[in-house]
Amino acid sequence: MFDIILAFITAFTLTYLAIPSIISIARKKKLFDEPGERHSHTVSTPSLGGIAIFAGVIFSIILWTPFTYFNEDLQYILCAFIIIFLIGAKDDIDPISPGKKALGQLFAAAILVFKANVKLTSLYGIFGVHELPIPISIVLSIFTILVIINAFNLIDGINGLSASLGILISVVLGSWFYQIDRIDIAIVAFTLVGSSLAFLRYNITPAQIFMGDTGSLLLGLVCSILALQFIELHRELDVSSPYFFQAAPSVAIGILILPLYDTLRVFIMRALKGKSPFYPDRTHIHHLLIDSGLTHMQATSVLVVVNMFFIFMAVKLQHVGSLNLLILILGMATLLTVLLHLISNNKIAAKK
Repeated sequence: MFDIILAFITAFTLTYLAIPSIISIARKKKLFDEPGERHSHTVSTPSLGGIAIFAGVIFSIILWTPFTYFNEDLQYILCAFIIIFLIGAKDDIDPISPGKKALGQLFAAAILVFKANVKLTSLYGIFGVHELPIPISIVLSIFTILVIINAFNLIDGINGLSASLGILISVVLGSWFYQIDRIDIAIVAFTLVGSSLAFLRYNITPAQIFMGDTGSLLLGLVCSILALQFIELHRELDVSSPYFFQAAPSVAIGILILPLYDTLRVFIMRALKGKSPFYPDRTHIHHLLIDSGLTHMQATSVLVVVNMFFIFMAVKLQHVGSLNLLILILGMATLLTVLLHLISNNKIAAKK
């Protein structure tokens, strides 16, 4: 526990102290995220906050992870972090093509699956599937990692949202890893919490800096590792353990529901309109809340509370089974989104 606290404090302190210098350099070099039709901000803002988050996370992990827990898996996880950092930093400073960005993410995901053993090997009976054949396990694991990485990248649209959700998810899963004595993964989770909290100090409205792709991709990568390991490590727990969940895959989806569901919903809506799933627009849930009249921080607070509700729901209803719980979670998310659409449309119509 002492190592986790020290890692959290170190990550927070390093990120907190680094961000003012990054803001100063970004302003001197004019490295800004400019306002636009799809953006929710109205002034030019530095977008290199992810560099400070990365520095706080990786330094604290290396410094405070005990040698008894610092294994090969963690070594390769750090390698994946560096790949994602390089992709994000390059894109924030000098934008790269989506294809090159996807290839870099694929490389990082492959390192996690093939070298760090971060992968899914069972669906716990969802759709009648238990053990997964190795080729399917590899493909599904890489796909899941890429989806979660890009889900965080896509929801990073208003002040405080990505960092707040990253904190919530990391606290929940990091606490569980601590309880089952996986100190190495718990330290990864809580270093992200520390760095993200420090970043929030400068990202709340009026935002002095954005995390950019460097930060959002790293948050997505860490949360994908936590989610997949959460699902897999249940297979090693005795069913009588107080930390065993009966529907681990669906509970994990409930914990990450907001970024996952919003990405799925947006992709489906764009496809139905005949557009590319990656076509930029203002149809994300946070955009709907802004259009409904909420400020950035009000919208962020609402979405964090909603995500907390889904976590509570998933934990309390785990006994219904993985598939039934998944249906309940997606059904509730759809209902809330329909209500939000109605409110948003009424507000827009009232302004005309």
